[in-house]
Amino acid sequence: MSSLAHSTETFATRLAHIEEVIAAACRRAGRPRESVRLMAVSKTHPASAIAEAVAAGVTLFGENRVQEFQAKSQDLAALGVTSAQVHLIGHLQSNKCAKASEIFSAIDTVDSPHLAERLQNSAASLGKTLPILVEIKLSEEAAKTGLAPEGDELRELLARLPDLPHLKMRGLMTIAPFTGDEAITRACFQSLRRLRDTLAAAHPRLDFSELSMGMSGDFEIAIEEGSTCVRIGTALFGPREARP
Repeated sequence: MSSLAHSTETFATRLAHIEEVIAAACRRAGRPRESVRLMAVSKTHPASAIAEAVAAGVTLFGENRVQEFQAKSQDLAALGVTSAQVHLIGHLQSNKCAKASEIFSAIDTVDSPHLAERLQNSAASLGKTLPILVEIKLSEEAAKTGLAPEGDELRELLARLPDLPHLKMRGLMTIAPFTGDEAITRACFQSLRRLRDTLAAAHPRLDFSELSMGMSGDFEIAIEEGSTCVRIGTALFGPREARP
């Protein structure tokens, strides 16, 4: 979708189009539409854009940075937006766990036992239970974060999570490599689904029901391969706005 189209279309129009594409992908996969959640990735966009999305019926959002959303959350409160669920989908530094636990509905990028321990302590101090996803790295790209699927850290984290009562494990997330090669993208999503099935059998005390995978450029493939949550930014909000 071109930037010109984005400039002349309303958010509701873009949302309706994305909903049609999601529904079509679900039909191809023989899945009910309700089996896939739409997360609107609002990073770099102002609170007013989130308010417009909420008015159009969106309830779930993704943000990448703690400080950015901390400021934005105050603007949302001023706009009267209080019902949105906002997940952290960017890398979380352990020194920002306290604030992240406070302002986000969930943390979708837990990538170490140490980070889980810090989030457990922060959530406990707030008297809340924090839903989390474990981030898995399935590409060689240096910029990607996440746990190696066969690594010791993943095994350690999953062994520890049942004893962290203020964290609620919900499943796995990943980002496919940016290759433009559909076969590579599909193989990545298939790998996460197979890993989920293996880990769920090995760790019956943990919830692996969520598979967060798929973004604006590859969410149809992700749905076909079992994604339960697609993270759509550009296709809904247009190109990212420059950070201050």
